[in-house]
Amino acid sequence: MLGKTANGLYWMFRQLERSENTARLVEAGFRMALTRQASGQNEWASIVRTAGCDDLYRSLHDEYGADRVIDFLLRDSANPASVCSVFQQARNNARMVRPALTREVWESTNEGWLCLKDLLAKPVKQSELPNVLATIRQRSAMVRGAWHGTALRNDIYSFARLGTRMERADNTARILDVKYYILLPTAASVGSSLDNVQWESILRSASAARAFNWLHGGETTPLKIADFLIFHNQMPRSLVYCCADNVRALEELAVLYGERQPSADQAQGMLNELTEQSVEGVFKSGLHEFLSDFLTRNNALGVQIETDYRFNA
Repeated sequence: MLGKTANGLYWMFRQLERSENTARLVEAGFRMALTRQASGQNEWASIVRTAGCDDLYRSLHDEYGADRVIDFLLRDSANPASVCSVFQQARNNARMVRPALTREVWESTNEGWLCLKDLLAKPVKQSELPNVLATIRQRSAMVRGAWHGTALRNDIYSFARLGTRMERADNTARILDVKYYILLPTAASVGSSLDNVQWESILRSASAARAFNWLHGGETTPLKIADFLIFHNQMPRSLVYCCADNVRALEELAVLYGERQPSADQAQGMLNELTEQSVEGVFKSGLHEFLSDFLTRNNALGVQIETDYRFNA
């Protein structure tokens, strides 16, 4: 496969996942802001920082009001990471690699873009926000469903999986970091009703509340929630699950191309290091520090994948 085609597939599916994940971040901020009696500016500021857009946001706005942040993250054309921007980029990449896509995948992507373009044509009222966020997630899921149902399990499929899992792991780490590092107001709040409500909000934002309750019977503690989202190997948004699927995809590419690339070893190293740790050890050494290190290594793996498969060739 040409590096340009691999690049288009990888980034198409990263961008689709990113549009959904940005909606999840906005939902996390919205739910957590509702738990505070104050304006919630700290929550909205943390969401912008976690999305990696703080410098751009501060160049455009002087405060972190809910309406401004929601508009910035969902529909602002000046923000290349807004939902509108990344879904449009995903559609552009889909058009570029259209011969590699099934008709169903192309149509789902194109229809998704047209739907979101109309949905986000004007600022979103907070009363409408839950339904808008649900539609964004659904549109991404529809493309993913069409892909899983119609795509050949070949190198095209492997690059799409890599894009999805790399982005999903990044987002799970960021959502956890929003809660633990930024949103908890004081050390005295640990274990409080506010603390517990915010942890439960993290589960809902990751679409993990029902699965977690099946396993734990509704007993929500920070340790169990973090363990579920980091280490549970059957949870499709957990860090371990995403890393394991990256390993599988890169091993499949090695077999298909007859050559094992450095990114496969790098992915395996990340997985080995994760599985050797425990949630108790992570909390003892610092959850924020653990997540920051994971994000750095995940980004480095993305760069190595681009190099190994000559995305810019």
